[in-house]
Amino acid sequence: MSQLEAEDDILSGLNPQQREAASHGEGPLLIVAGAGTGKTATLVHRVAWLIGQGIDPRRILLLTFTRRAAGEMLRRVDRILARQAGGGSLVRDARVWGGTFHAIATRLLRLYGKSIGLAAGFTIHDRSDSEDLLNVVRTELGLAKTDKRFPKKGTCMSIYSRCVNARQRLAPVLKRHFPWCEDWEDELKRLFDAYLDRKEAAAVLDYDDLLLYWDALLADEEAGERVRARFDCVLVDEYQDTNSLQASILARLCPTGRGLTVVGDDAQSIYGFRAATVRNILDFPKQYPAATIVHLEQNYRSTQPILAAANAVIGQARERYQKQLWSDRSGGDKPLLVTCENEQDQTESVIRRILQRREEGIDLRRQAVLFRASHHSIMLEAELTGRNIPFHKYGGLKFVETAHVKDLMAFLRLAENPRDLVAGSRVLVLLPGIGPKRSRALMQLLVESGGSLEPWRSWTPPLAAASEWPRLVELLEELRGGEQGLPAQIHAVRAFYEPILLEKYDNPAPRSRDLEQVEQLSSRYADRQAMLVELTLDPPSSTQDLAGPPQLDEDYLVLSTIHSAKGLEWDSVFVIHAVDGNIPSDMATGSPEEIEEELRLLYVALSRAENFLCVTCPLSYYYSPGRWSDAHGFAQMTRFLPPHVRKLFRECVSWIGGDGAGEEAEIVTGLSSEAIRRQTKDLWS
Repeated sequence: MSQLEAEDDILSGLNPQQREAASHGEGPLLIVAGAGTGKTATLVHRVAWLIGQGIDPRRILLLTFTRRAAGEMLRRVDRILARQAGGGSLVRDARVWGGTFHAIATRLLRLYGKSIGLAAGFTIHDRSDSEDLLNVVRTELGLAKTDKRFPKKGTCMSIYSRCVNARQRLAPVLKRHFPWCEDWEDELKRLFDAYLDRKEAAAVLDYDDLLLYWDALLADEEAGERVRARFDCVLVDEYQDTNSLQASILARLCPTGRGLTVVGDDAQSIYGFRAATVRNILDFPKQYPAATIVHLEQNYRSTQPILAAANAVIGQARERYQKQLWSDRSGGDKPLLVTCENEQDQTESVIRRILQRREEGIDLRRQAVLFRASHHSIMLEAELTGRNIPFHKYGGLKFVETAHVKDLMAFLRLAENPRDLVAGSRVLVLLPGIGPKRSRALMQLLVESGGSLEPWRSWTPPLAAASEWPRLVELLEELRGGEQGLPAQIHAVRAFYEPILLEKYDNPAPRSRDLEQVEQLSSRYADRQAMLVELTLDPPSSTQDLAGPPQLDEDYLVLSTIHSAKGLEWDSVFVIHAVDGNIPSDMATGSPEEIEEELRLLYVALSRAENFLCVTCPLSYYYSPGRWSDAHGFAQMTRFLPPHVRKLFRECVSWIGGDGAGEEAEIVTGLSSEAIRRQTKDLWS
């Protein structure tokens, strides 16, 4: 196969705009990819095309926002190249650098961290562990015992994280995002200083530190040059979701833009609460004046009437990249816009249409109900349960955030890093007679001894822990010895922990099975450090046990917040509570930028639908939906659906009749209103 034929084969199946993006040269490239326009396929073919041009796969860095996305992209690249080579794995064997920002940061800091004074054996705290450590420092500084209400640990962590990721000073962050905490500025400065010092002493990094240290590594003249020299091409997915710190990393990694490709959609920038900023993608051409911009506008997901409505909604944005999504699928009905009397009416209308779609052959799992906030689905969930309609709600507690799994992981983290105060304290307070104060004193002994367990061996435990204490010390010595394989280590921890689990938690059987599954899965990892890093940076959402007993009916309706629905698609989508105060949220209307993000959020919701879209607007809310009360308020349709946008919907009203059955009617305009006025005038004419 000639070089020209090979290139054409790599780009086969792409439309002209996708081909242009995939075969772009070495200059900076911005791919503005609208919803459903095949951005993943374009990025996959670009990686394959670069390798086909002779770029060493080991010198390609692919940054994504989930590990699964990176793995799937590289598998698809592998299939394209294997087709040309007649089989075999090319990309995986060549070890393309693919992963999330945090995972890549961890790999690089393991390699180069010593050059900036980072301890080689550092461990990583997840969000809850970081909050716990911050709370320890908060308590030690006496900030928990003040005359006025000091911010809780979660709020303090959010403030700290926004300062780091948005690269903003504390005062403006408090003023704009946490105004109720402004009086505590001086105390928060002390808290954050002490928190940084404590992490340094314990050799731990939190999520924010991984990016912060990667940025610092690149800023160092010698270390930065060595890291930059590793990569010829850097590709970034979902660029609209990056924050200021991530943009700084990319600017240092590719200062001239050579070899840099970013893919994203400004219209889907909806994670401002995580410090992501739409400015990164909007200002990309300013940062790299020589950048080429390619727009992907052909949508492969939705019908044209749905796209017309979505285009009209996002067309209200003050600043955006101009693009009009279009589809070859010109058929289909206009999306529905249903005005409901109240929430009960909305629930009845939505369920009736869901069941109607099911009777038409659309399985429940191909239908989704989307909402702005998790509590917006409470009434709907109750009604679905009452009617025995199965559903799955996206969100909730992740597997590794459950208490019993965190207990198990704490043993491993303490063995890996004896200075980890949070892990050590979590292990120690499991034993009777040892509380937070005594556990901190024991951890201090461990730190002062340089990690040696000898002070613990000679320590006299309280009577309640007399039998367990020697076994704990022996277990930790075994784990630190590292002579056993990882599954054997976890089995040893389980043997020690099982009696505690039975005593501490209700319903211990499924929890015990979770820990058994962790042991089984551990054989996939090279070592303990690799497992701890991966489960921290890319935690599984659940296990079969945590998900509850299996349902005999495999079909279920999907309920999801709009944020969780990004990147997904369904045949039929119902967007509920489309009224001011919910969309946009009354908590996100403090600035034009926040309102713009709420507009983009509605656009994301609308663009999830393939064939059927229904938006509902309940006009009244009961203040106490779970109680018998007539206290209620009125709402108005979201400001994001003005008259010129509503023309692209089929409008109807819905109400619940006296027999409880819902009815719907097309909105009728014209002579009827005039006739009513004429009849009224007859009263005095």
